[in-house]
Amino acid sequence: MSERVVVKNLAALSDGPVTVSGWVETVRDQKKVQFVVLRDESGAVQLVNPAVREVDPEVEGSAERLATTEAISALAHGSFITVTGELKHDERVKLGGIEVKIATLEVVTAANPETPIAADSSLDKRLDWRFLDLRQPKQALIFRIQTTFEHALRQYWIDNDFIEIHTPKLMASASESRAELFEVDYFEGKAYLAQSPQFFKQMAQSAGFGKVFEVGPAFRADPSFTSRHATEFTSVDAEISWIESHEDVMQLHEELLVAGFTAVKDKHGEQISELFGIELEVPSRPFPRIPLAEAKRIVAERGYEIPRADDDMDPEGERQIAAYVKETFGHDFVFLTDYASSIRPFYHMRNAEDGSLTNSYDLIYNGVEISTGAQREHRVDVLVEQAKEKGLEPEELEFYLDFFRYGVPAHGGFGMGLARVLMLMLHETSIREVTYLFRGPTRLAP
Repeated sequence: MSERVVVKNLAALSDGPVTVSGWVETVRDQKKVQFVVLRDESGAVQLVNPAVREVDPEVEGSAERLATTEAISALAHGSFITVTGELKHDERVKLGGIEVKIATLEVVTAANPETPIAADSSLDKRLDWRFLDLRQPKQALIFRIQTTFEHALRQYWIDNDFIEIHTPKLMASASESRAELFEVDYFEGKAYLAQSPQFFKQMAQSAGFGKVFEVGPAFRADPSFTSRHATEFTSVDAEISWIESHEDVMQLHEELLVAGFTAVKDKHGEQISELFGIELEVPSRPFPRIPLAEAKRIVAERGYEIPRADDDMDPEGERQIAAYVKETFGHDFVFLTDYASSIRPFYHMRNAEDGSLTNSYDLIYNGVEISTGAQREHRVDVLVEQAKEKGLEPEELEFYLDFFRYGVPAHGGFGMGLARVLMLMLHETSIREVTYLFRGPTRLAP
């Protein structure tokens, strides 16, 4: 391994020899001196080279200095280089108060001189060249935030005795309905890409695991072109046993999010403020809770009539109720509860007093739904009847129904879209900005 030092660690070193590697961000090629801004995965540093424009036979090393000068003059933006030289602390240097005087420079790989994207390129164009787009500090920070957020969620789960599971993404039958399933050839038959780990999370309850979580891919064959939809996305899922109602799931959900937001603010708050121009807030507990019927009344009183034929809330309705919650409670999150059974999956438990409602919720963050959670129905005879009501054939669900024929505790859980959380956390306008490589109806590359 080389003795390479990443840029963020340079400030703690004393003046002296150092080796740095990264890509060229800018070159200022002046007559007597050259400046190169080198960026790596941790930050940027200024490199300086006293320029030599011709060989002086009387000066030792003049030829080598000329070669270095010419190499710097020829550097294209994005070229990867390794430099050894003298680290010097100098308060006059605007970029971090340090610079490296170049002794040797190696061009590891030279970039094409014409860069295909610019700061004002469209999002689609930037996605075509995603690996270049991700070199930008703002874009790279998104995935450091994602790493910190996921780590904090896992730490919460581990501290609270959850078990991590990895469920299969190839399924023999649908988990909810066939309307949004990707069908794939599977040897002599057909398989489906999993919409969620729902059935297998519930199997873990029957297995006696108690509390489980998974962070993994999910697939929806949904031809939507909105800023919040994708055909492949990362789903954050949890399921717990021995609950009394969906209130237990909501409490878990908000505790988990507070842990994640706290970690992100502590580690990245200053950078988020600098690069995104926002002050990240850690949500207070408890999050507001509003039954869906009441939320609809509030929205109507604000002058918006939901134009849907079913019993669901629409995106504008979610924005309106979020605005109300922000104005009334000063909160960015709200649980909309007690959704109608007509728009919920067959495995959501019905309200004991009103069978037209379910023990379920949607979590709205900054005006967008990021998650659905519920208490699950654990009585097999009720599950069968509810599946029939939804037009599903119990025979196709036998493997799932078997989970409930040998005992299972009362349980519930949620699934949450990771990219939606990040998008809203950072006030971005599209999940494409916060997805490493986006997949949608018209994008399968890169």
